[in-house]
Amino acid sequence: FRAPPEAASALAQAGFDLLTLANNHAMDYGVEGLLEALQWLQAAGLATAGAGENAEAAHRPAMLEVQGLKLAFLAYVDVPVEVRGFDARRWQATAERPGVAWAEPARIQSDVQAASRQADAVIVLLHSGYEYVPQPSPPQQAVAQAALGAGAVLVIGHHAHVLQPVEFYGRRVIAIGLGN
Repeated sequence: FRAPPEAASALAQAGFDLLTLANNHAMDYGVEGLLEALQWLQAAGLATAGAGENAEAAHRPAMLEVQGLKLAFLAYVDVPVEVRGFDARRWQATAERPGVAWAEPARIQSDVQAASRQADAVIVLLHSGYEYVPQPSPPQQAVAQAALGAGAVLVIGHHAHVLQPVEFYGRRVIAIGLGN
């Protein structure tokens, strides 16, 4: 998708503080589009998670303080190959290439554990699942469980275009799919 640069300031004025860029449209306009979007969002004072100029940046948590609580946000994408053959995984950030943070359980565990040392709570944003399927896919469940197992307190999922289950584990929550 594409939006004008002014959209970044409009989002900030609307009250957004953080945006996840880990999704299957993050690079619809190539590397240049992603890097421009990051620039515009940063200039508007918006934090971002899940994409960056390289893998390190894409996996870096966005840190926000809310009422004295330090929150770390990590964002990932894992969508299946589309019917027409498009594979969003080709947009995965590497050490040398901008892109998105791909949802791999081992990396999520490592990222959550590292973020836990910097924050009071870690929240994972997950763009995953099959479109229009109300039950979570095995990859969605695996990465959500990996995040909680590593210490995340909340996993918020989106992408399936339909609502999917919410699971409670004591005081920790997985909202596996809030729609689109």
